[in-house]
Amino acid sequence: MQAATARATATITKQRQQQLWAAGDFAKIAPGFALVGEMLCESAELRAGQTVLDVATGSGNTALAAARRWCTVTGIDFVPSLLQKARERAACEGLAVTFQEGDAESLPFANASFDMVLSTFGAMFAVEQEKAASELLRVCRPGGKVCMANWTPEGFMAETFRKIAQYVPPPAGVRTPAAWGTEHGLRGLFGAGIVSLQVLRRRLDMRFHSSWHWLNHTRTHLGPVLLPFGMLDTPERERLSTELLDLAQRYNRSGDATMVVPIDYLEVIALRR
Repeated sequence: MQAATARATATITKQRQQQLWAAGDFAKIAPGFALVGEMLCESAELRAGQTVLDVATGSGNTALAAARRWCTVTGIDFVPSLLQKARERAACEGLAVTFQEGDAESLPFANASFDMVLSTFGAMFAVEQEKAASELLRVCRPGGKVCMANWTPEGFMAETFRKIAQYVPPPAGVRTPAAWGTEHGLRGLFGAGIVSLQVLRRRLDMRFHSSWHWLNHTRTHLGPVLLPFGMLDTPERERLSTELLDLAQRYNRSGDATMVVPIDYLEVIALRR
């Protein structure tokens, strides 16, 4: 009975997560992080002809970066509208990428199907984290690599989501993705399934016309921000907006009216046993 209840809870939680990421239009957010996918592919040292899986591909940033390096690429995501955007982007560039629906916790591929498994700010948000880590390793061939870009537990992005969670706590059963952003947490998730783990802390600058421009863009297009804002009454929305703007100003290093905020992430290269 307990096992059945736990499975049902996990299913409901996953459905809520899917609705969260399907809200808004993440394809309007993703271009700001395109460089991360390119850098990850360079660090992974991709080779032409390798088979590559991009997990939680969104609108395809990292999958397209791998395809530009002449790899045979598949991208999966559980949001159909984002996959359609990814297909459109691939068509514009004339890149042959297969995009299909898929769940990071139950990848629809046989064991050892890919030379490289990539994920950029994607698999780290899986509800069942150990299951997702196991799946990333399962579909990667022995001697292949699992390469990720994950938000760190500190810095601007982490503080932004913690601030929102103070007003709208995440659904029951959703664990913080912080483990994916530390070497210790990654070693716990991958366990004996890897031979080696390399982590590198990287920084990317977000650039907007102003802090207001960033806030309006984010709460309009990013589901994990848009939906919480929609759940608040007007005074709460105004307080949260003020606190997020203050946060952005604290991190802003532009020196003028524009916004240039550094965001930290962990680049991960894990060698599959």
